[in-house]
Amino acid sequence: MAPSLTPVSSTSGNAPPAVGLGLWKIDRADTAGMVEEAIRIGYRHLDSACDYGNEAEAGEGIRRALAAGICRRDELWVTSKLWNTYHDPRHVRQAAERSIRDLQVSHLDLYLIHFPIALRFVPFDVRYPPGWIHDPSAERPRMETVRVPLAETWGALEELVLAGLVRRIGVCNYSSALLRDLLSQAKVLPSVLQVELHPLLSQEKLLRFCREERIAVTAFSPLGAPSYVPLGMARPEESLLAHPLVLDTASACGRTPAQVLLRWGVQRGTSVIPKTSRRERLKENLELFSFTLTGPQMAAISALDRGQRFNDPGVFCEAAFGTFCPIYE
Repeated sequence: MAPSLTPVSSTSGNAPPAVGLGLWKIDRADTAGMVEEAIRIGYRHLDSACDYGNEAEAGEGIRRALAAGICRRDELWVTSKLWNTYHDPRHVRQAAERSIRDLQVSHLDLYLIHFPIALRFVPFDVRYPPGWIHDPSAERPRMETVRVPLAETWGALEELVLAGLVRRIGVCNYSSALLRDLLSQAKVLPSVLQVELHPLLSQEKLLRFCREERIAVTAFSPLGAPSYVPLGMARPEESLLAHPLVLDTASACGRTPAQVLLRWGVQRGTSVIPKTSRRERLKENLELFSFTLTGPQMAAISALDRGQRFNDPGVFCEAAFGTFCPIYE
């Protein structure tokens, strides 16, 4: 295996491997094979979540890869996320244990609060994953929020670390204000922040704050719009893969537009977790370490920033789930 295909082969430290496979929107029927193949070609970072609905299949892929001797468990970084309906401390451990069981691992390397949104509990035997809507059969299906302090949810995650179920804990979709509040009271400090990051949403201030606080940052949707176009959450013309600047940079580097965008993310010091359902793209998305972008190229791509957030609960929750639920405004 070429060394460039294994950017990080250890799970030591608080920062995940620089490139991971994001499992959001990978069909369940394809997930086990994609995970096994990803590990075979050098991926050591898998980003999953209860809400993705494919953790059991991802676990089968992990099992196959380990059984085949492709790598050891301690060389893999496996992330999962606490869903919104499990924020009450009474439900946190059961949620983590379910993900651990589905993923067929003894522990998680990282467990994240998926959104700073607490929803009414849905029992595991009623519906799993529970999704956003509390009762899909209701006359007016909608989200049902509850008042659970984020500090209490975090305290329950800290107990998971003490119990040895998870190695590290962190958060997704947090602002700098929420991070400041968390840091003021956490006994176990957050290791990772996972947020939407791409050239149209560079989040420079948030990234700088995390650097100063030694919180590693993982960029989801590092390619921008493509994952959201089929959902009606982005327009095809917003795709950075066809942007003239990205195309010109790719041509100058002898790389694909996707590789340029992912390299921009890695070169900023973040981890990136592109999703793909195509096996040929797995290798392409990992081959980022035999080239670098110049200072002017990095600056030009960063200048594309316009604060364009595609994954915004303040927009999609009302449109899709009948509930206005802003977290950024």
